[in-house]
Amino acid sequence: MNNISRSNDVPNRRDFLWQAGGGLGGLALTAMLARDGELTAAVPIDAGLKTHPAQIYPPKAKYVIQMFMAGAASHLDLFDFKPELVKRHGQPSDFGEPVEAFQNGLGPWLKPIWDFKPYGDCGKMLSDVVAPLGDVVDEMAFVHNVVGKTGIHSQATLLQATGFQLPGFPGAGSWVSYGLGSLNDNLPTFVVLPDHRGLASNGVKNWGSSFLPSQHAGTVIYPGSATPIASLFPHRAATYLDPEGDAATQILLANLNARHAATRSDDPRLNARIRSYELAARMQTAAPEALAFADEPAHVLKLYGLDRGPQTWSKEINAEEETFHFSQKCLTARRMIERGVRFVQIWSGNDNGFPRRNWDSHEDVARDHGPLATGMARGAAALIQDLKQRGLLDETLILWTTEFGRMPSSQGGKGRDHNPYVFTNWLCGGRVRGGTTYGPSDEWGYKPLDRSRPTLVYDLHATALRLLGLEHTQLTWRHNGIDRRLTDVHGRVIEELIA
Repeated sequence: MNNISRSNDVPNRRDFLWQAGGGLGGLALTAMLARDGELTAAVPIDAGLKTHPAQIYPPKAKYVIQMFMAGAASHLDLFDFKPELVKRHGQPSDFGEPVEAFQNGLGPWLKPIWDFKPYGDCGKMLSDVVAPLGDVVDEMAFVHNVVGKTGIHSQATLLQATGFQLPGFPGAGSWVSYGLGSLNDNLPTFVVLPDHRGLASNGVKNWGSSFLPSQHAGTVIYPGSATPIASLFPHRAATYLDPEGDAATQILLANLNARHAATRSDDPRLNARIRSYELAARMQTAAPEALAFADEPAHVLKLYGLDRGPQTWSKEINAEEETFHFSQKCLTARRMIERGVRFVQIWSGNDNGFPRRNWDSHEDVARDHGPLATGMARGAAALIQDLKQRGLLDETLILWTTEFGRMPSSQGGKGRDHNPYVFTNWLCGGRVRGGTTYGPSDEWGYKPLDRSRPTLVYDLHATALRLLGLEHTQLTWRHNGIDRRLTDVHGRVIEELIA
């Protein structure tokens, strides 16, 4: 590479591209400028964003929408019906072995808070509080024997989100971004839609890129807020800015970035940073259109429960408020994957203490789970129906998860303690075998029925990657002398879930 030696001369555009094209900055810059007709030679739009060699299977899905219930949703009160708890309700709990509970929530057996009924052709038993999912249950696959490693929220959340209990590892969406690259250069590959009240345990660590290049980190968006994407547009006080000046500034910055990168060819962080800046500039046009619901027909807004306008945040959470905010994120997720965003993560619940605004129902399951579960079920059911009617469900994998479950015994009469020993996840779309139930829990919903073969988060991650055409053992990044991967040294594909 020929280094630029003149410190005071700014190269013309052709010289700049020639110098930058061989360096780290050129990978992203040349792709962008090629589309604008600035290069004489053809440059592929996805320059530097090639598919990873780990994509060795024909992909069944292109996109992932992950729903994360922060605080630990109760499988026993939503999806995993246990008649024995109904029969033994109020009797002293006896697990047949010593139990280490997080807050000593080992009171009498507690039956499901809501009644269960069968739904769909598959006859799946669902709680009344998630009844809207009954309309799409034949598209869903439930895994009832998921096992965690800890009952501590922060560690358990990281495990489900990144595959590791400790911070410092990329989120699942970052791995998908790294493995598959972008389908739309004007929008992020990985988008995160947090709870409208704030972040869950660990905050941005759940979707950071860690040692992967920074362009693979999740981009946080708050649909419906005054500033959905932080710092995307100038402050309203900056009235002196105009489009011409903005365009000139971007060209100048591109020159400076490329000159800086050309002298540091061994630092991949610069290339990632340049890509991030360029993406932010392109998002100024693409993101507002993707986030606007004005072009959605009335019947779609009604399907999601968004036809009545925004619901005001209230002191006591209620089902209508939760439906609006969760459905807003679900519709945003659909609009994102329609436009080529690979991975969208939807969060329900934050970590801001009391009054409780998450799924951590130690005191009162009905009070906490009720509105959250109803809102989640309405939004998720609408999303599944919407994707199906648009022909997008087969190529979009929906993953529903939480950090752990809750105990079959009571805590304080109306609450449930943490249960990392077994809990439920469900999958939908993406060529998943719908209307199925895999891996039962025991009669109490305390541990897997077959304790020798539980489902671990690594298995779910491996299965999701397989559906995307990726081999989880080959999707790696060399870091500190180790070939790191989303599934660590574990993981088996659950073939029974794949259609």
